[in-house]
Amino acid sequence: MKKFWLVMSALLLWIGFNVQEATVHAADDTFKVGMEAGYAPYNWTQDSAANGAVKIQGSSEYANGYDVQIAKKIAKALGKKVVVVKTDWDGLPPALTSGKIDAIIAGMSPTPDRRKTIDFSNAYYTANLTVVVRKNSKYANATSVKDFKGAKITAQLNTYHYDMIKQLTGAIKEPAMNNFPAMRVALDSGTIDGYVSEVPEGITAESANPNLKYIRFKGTNGFKTSPDDNVSAVGLRKNDPDKAAINAELAKISPSERNRLMKQAVAQQPKTGSNSNWFMTIMKQYGPMLLRGTGMTLLISLVGTIVGFFIGLLVGVIRTIPRPKTTGKRGLLAVGNWLLAVYIEVFRGTPMIVQAAVLYYGAAQAFHLNMDRTAAALIIVSINTGAYISEIIRGGIISVDPGQFEAANALGMSHFQTMIKVILPQAIRNSLPAVTNEFIVNIKDTSVLSVISVSELFFSAETIAGQSFQFFHTYLIVSAIYLILTFTISHLFRLIERRLDGPKDYNVMNNQMQVETPKIG
Repeated sequence: MKKFWLVMSALLLWIGFNVQEATVHAADDTFKVGMEAGYAPYNWTQDSAANGAVKIQGSSEYANGYDVQIAKKIAKALGKKVVVVKTDWDGLPPALTSGKIDAIIAGMSPTPDRRKTIDFSNAYYTANLTVVVRKNSKYANATSVKDFKGAKITAQLNTYHYDMIKQLTGAIKEPAMNNFPAMRVALDSGTIDGYVSEVPEGITAESANPNLKYIRFKGTNGFKTSPDDNVSAVGLRKNDPDKAAINAELAKISPSERNRLMKQAVAQQPKTGSNSNWFMTIMKQYGPMLLRGTGMTLLISLVGTIVGFFIGLLVGVIRTIPRPKTTGKRGLLAVGNWLLAVYIEVFRGTPMIVQAAVLYYGAAQAFHLNMDRTAAALIIVSINTGAYISEIIRGGIISVDPGQFEAANALGMSHFQTMIKVILPQAIRNSLPAVTNEFIVNIKDTSVLSVISVSELFFSAETIAGQSFQFFHTYLIVSAIYLILTFTISHLFRLIERRLDGPKDYNVMNNQMQVETPKIG
């Protein structure tokens, strides 16, 4: 127990240090840029600093692409060093408004809806829309937006691309998808007939996968868009003091230089690996990334389960305290039980993905607390687990025979002594299978922490799939890793349960004195 509290103290100090360090670094000389790092040729992830790539914050990977090169020019003009903060598309605006990043440079268009919450610089690239289809489909020869009757078309979630589907005459609007790698796989597998994208991404898709083709619309045969729709601009916070300097630097980049940078990005984008030995290809190229993601998943789930267990143990014990005799103590206990009941209902009644977003982004917006994302993940998983385990422990305590409470009371033991020496050892043993299940659930549920860009196993898988375009193969490997983790932990805890149960083959008479029956007469 003493060792546990030492570990917990070190953990709390580490979390506090990271929160403080993140707050201090918020005002340093870095230019923190948010992007998906998975939208080639605008931005992508790679494993080295080749071709002028920039290190991704909190990771050993690097980001590169057209957006990265533009970010480097802007940062130089501001006298700062660019830092890439890899963030999901939906997390970019809250990351900006909460101060997690200084700018969004991710091929984002300055639409009217987005301008309501954030500001934009002048455009740094202009690109027309296209539709990416299979090369052998009946839509491969389309030349106009009127040639897609009956086609199942989708686009990325929360982009104006999805709204443009209505201009494809007779097309069937499929549900939006989260990212471009997912859309490419859906298209290649025949789930959809095409997706709306920009020409540079279409070039990337066509070069990465010989089965795909982007449609080259000419003149008035293409999409009708507003001027803001076709451009990419830098997203900034309202009244950002650097906006004028950023616009001045963008004005120095000529159209020919922008086209050169885009052609360079297209040429340098990651290539699709060979399918002949896909397992070895992925493991050789991305094995270290998967290993780091697995380690982060184990760290968060293990620490979250241990801390959550002790939170649940404390809450469970408090909620089973007998009703005191004095009015004051009864009132205090009632208030405490009510607060604990609220805690349990809130954290069991809301998804962990929402809790993570509220803590990570909400704490920064409401209290200006720039928390480290790993620290936020540990806190959320621990508190969430504590809410579930508290009810598990309470059920374990209630399951103990009430006669044992009465016997301990008759021996003059206090409630605390009864709990420590009699009830909790049995309650914890009875609850161990359910606690094991919570540990296994935590291993799988860490995947939702990708909403705050924690580099756990699932987030690493998204990166690899987006970089290699081997969506099915990557997730097949990751599924096997999750299965190995859960299978191993399940059997490990079964061994612990057997150890706690004690021997099954003992003889109660072994230690008894054997007395020979006397003979009569």
